[in-house]
Amino acid sequence: MRFGETSLWGLLAALVGFMACASEAPERPLAASGRGATRTQAVGVDDAGEIRCADHETDRQVFWGELHVHSGASMDAYMWDVRGTADDVYRFAKGETIQVAPLDAAGRGTRPIRLERPLDFAALTDHASYFGEVALCTRPGSRLYASEACRVFREGVKDPSGPLGDLGARMAAISKPLRIDEEIPARLESLCGPDFALCLSGMRTVWDEQTAAAERHDDRSAECRFTAFHGYEYSATPALSKVHHNVIFKNAAIPAAPIAWVDEPDVYGLWQALRRECTEAGTGCDVVTIPHNSNLSSGRMFAVTGRDLPLAAQRERAQMRADLERLAEISQIKGDSECRNGMYDVFGEPDEFCDYIEWGMPVEEDCEEGSGSGVLMGQGCVSRTDFIRYTLLEGLREKRRLGINPYKLGILAATDSHNANPGDTEEFSYAGWGGTSDDTAAKRLEIGPPEHPMRGPLSESPGGLAGVWAEENSRASIFDAMQRRETFGTSGTRLTARFFGGWDFEESLCDRSDRVEVGYAQGVPMGSDLPARPEDASAPRFLLSALADPGAPGRAGVPLQRAQVVKGWVDEAGHFQEQVYDARGGANGASVDLGSCTPQGPGHRELCTVWQDPDFDASLDAVYYLRVLENPSCRWNQFECNALPAADRPEACDDPGVVRTVQERLWSSPIWYEAS
Repeated sequence: MRFGETSLWGLLAALVGFMACASEAPERPLAASGRGATRTQAVGVDDAGEIRCADHETDRQVFWGELHVHSGASMDAYMWDVRGTADDVYRFAKGETIQVAPLDAAGRGTRPIRLERPLDFAALTDHASYFGEVALCTRPGSRLYASEACRVFREGVKDPSGPLGDLGARMAAISKPLRIDEEIPARLESLCGPDFALCLSGMRTVWDEQTAAAERHDDRSAECRFTAFHGYEYSATPALSKVHHNVIFKNAAIPAAPIAWVDEPDVYGLWQALRRECTEAGTGCDVVTIPHNSNLSSGRMFAVTGRDLPLAAQRERAQMRADLERLAEISQIKGDSECRNGMYDVFGEPDEFCDYIEWGMPVEEDCEEGSGSGVLMGQGCVSRTDFIRYTLLEGLREKRRLGINPYKLGILAATDSHNANPGDTEEFSYAGWGGTSDDTAAKRLEIGPPEHPMRGPLSESPGGLAGVWAEENSRASIFDAMQRRETFGTSGTRLTARFFGGWDFEESLCDRSDRVEVGYAQGVPMGSDLPARPEDASAPRFLLSALADPGAPGRAGVPLQRAQVVKGWVDEAGHFQEQVYDARGGANGASVDLGSCTPQGPGHRELCTVWQDPDFDASLDAVYYLRVLENPSCRWNQFECNALPAADRPEACDDPGVVRTVQERLWSSPIWYEAS
């Protein structure tokens, strides 16, 4: 296939995805605390958060999960021949084998895939928009199945017109096409009937089926082997910019139907509806919304809107967002949304690790204080608030203006895979994320143009994982950890970290077996505000402790290279300031042998230190988070090239412009300092 064909396919994948949208056994890394786990044996069930699981730990333990994955119920996934069900999603998360595209003559998957390391928790987050249309068009016997529109959606057309070809024709059969100059989506009355009643009813049916699956797979015994959350994706794509949010519920007290972007195009309308139908409904419902990776939003994901409203109304909007939007997705298959060097009005030394691979068509124009349109078509602009680091600073700036920080965001990561395969993040076994769009090595390794060889599937990655520090593996405990932001994200590795902030941590704390207990007693964990500053305190101190990934079965993990503290603040003039400190470890000359993918050079099994801010200004609010990097290792494409016979290796295996290695990493939720 020529690049021109592939680039169009990649564009279609982007547009459709965004419109609808020595080996060691794995361990619970309380070893990162310097002591063994303290377990409480208890049996019982209590949705209020009381001890329920036999494996319960007061000082909390790490659980691994995925809160952003799609099944064949999503419009784009179905068109890529994804047929995985809600049950398949949870089965895969628990370590069972599922079959994915390509399909056989009977419409069944033919490629078996399985997690090397099962997850502790997961949520299925299909695109709520067009749930009903997809179901009605693909289920024989439905009222719409035999319609011409549904036939086109299932089968396509022989000679499609328009720049999006067959996929564009299939999308247009069941949904109003989006344009750069239009921000409001719409259902098709010609398909859905008056008031769109047929499609809304179909949406509720799919929601009932998916929530029933979550209930089946959630382990409510004392063993607490797996937690299944209810969720969906609010897939906002205004002006062809990606502004998606995943909606995750605490328990089985959930609304009767999702709130879809096609029905509620204002994100503040989403939050108002979630208040009305969930948190203020008196049913025990609770919810968090999580912004999808923001690096393709052209400044829209975290735009400060409504500045023409009365100040009291602006504060109400800011508080509503702060209450419901507690976390952000910093990394996934489409790359990194942490930071980018050279952004408008951001000052500080360049960060060498901001070059983590970013997905899609690069846009170089800076939005500055505005926003753009058409980024999914390679147009528009890129904003500093497309990146979480600078959104955290925007939150400090808004707090100065409103007295409320609407962007007090914890951190996690996800995959956004559309293969019904949550948590499938190992580089050595990556097999694509989007059905037939990348179901072969040839498709995944097709090289881009000379100026951008890393375009298309080559720029994609297996995605990331969410880590939470919770007492037990139950809905109540994990959700509470998400609400208090005691979470972190990784680029797919299972390295773990603790991050505590305080004022009087002793420098030798890493030598103590009870350092986690001291961290909680004398300070606060990731996701929190620092305690009030004592009069005699010169600067905050942070206890950071990281433990290397032990590795998948039969495959050693990669040693750690460094642990860094990233600090941000807004100066008196309103400029964004950033500084990255190597708190422990540093450049060590480590590398990886590309032929065998064996890491080489020194590294660390564990990194621990008490770090004090050397540039503290007590008069300015600040935000701190921990970033931990592994030594270099092979990226998925290098593993794939090595597995092919030399004569069968495509151009990407030898092109010097193709990235072959990666430094896997972890980002903690921040700790905030408030000057007043």
